[in-house]
Amino acid sequence: MSLLHVDGVNAHYGDLQALHGIQLRVEEGETLGIIGANGAGKSTLLNVIAGLETCTAGRILLDGIELQELPAHQRVGLGVALVPEGRHVFPSLSVRENLQVGAHLRRPGPWTVQKVFELLPLLVKRADYPAGLLSGGEQQALAIGRGLMSNPALLLLDEVSLGLAPIVVREFYGALAAIVAEGITVVVVEQDIGQVMRVADTVTCFLEGRVVLSGRPADLRREQITKAYFGM
Repeated sequence: MSLLHVDGVNAHYGDLQALHGIQLRVEEGETLGIIGANGAGKSTLLNVIAGLETCTAGRILLDGIELQELPAHQRVGLGVALVPEGRHVFPSLSVRENLQVGAHLRRPGPWTVQKVFELLPLLVKRADYPAGLLSGGEQQALAIGRGLMSNPALLLLDEVSLGLAPIVVREFYGALAAIVAEGITVVVVEQDIGQVMRVADTVTCFLEGRVVLSGRPADLRREQITKAYFGM
């Protein structure tokens, strides 16, 4: 059984249909990369899985458990963690306090504040700083660390490289291998196609709320990806 099974999922914003019958499977320990132009539905899918947007048709299963009717906090308790686009750290809380908030459900697992600091060392010297004073890269590291503190089975990463310097992006994706090594399954939405092709086991391309291409990076040709991405 796949850890994550998205089965015929639709989503709407009012009368606008944002997702059309999305079908996805992600095996335990795999990394799925989702690519596509702005407005393709990538972030909407992550929000639907996490419970921040409504699934208007279809099913979402995590390790065989149906999620689509559950509120977001119950999904966190079952092992779903979303690192949202835009970071959304708590600016008045310290780095350490932000991380502790991520562990508030006390889900068992290996991730602790110290383990996050080991994975993301740029946070160590900022441990007692208010999160609102951090740089963009530091805030992104904190958002990832906060997600890990919930000890997820499934980590959803939404545009983690957006607006960051290439060296910071490389550090984040270098840390991804250590995250996966802990048994975490990852779904990453990313505009940097080259980065996704290097780290993902499977890549899926969205266009106008539909899956238009899916496969292992080694099996996908550049012209296939270009055609799917732009709908050519």
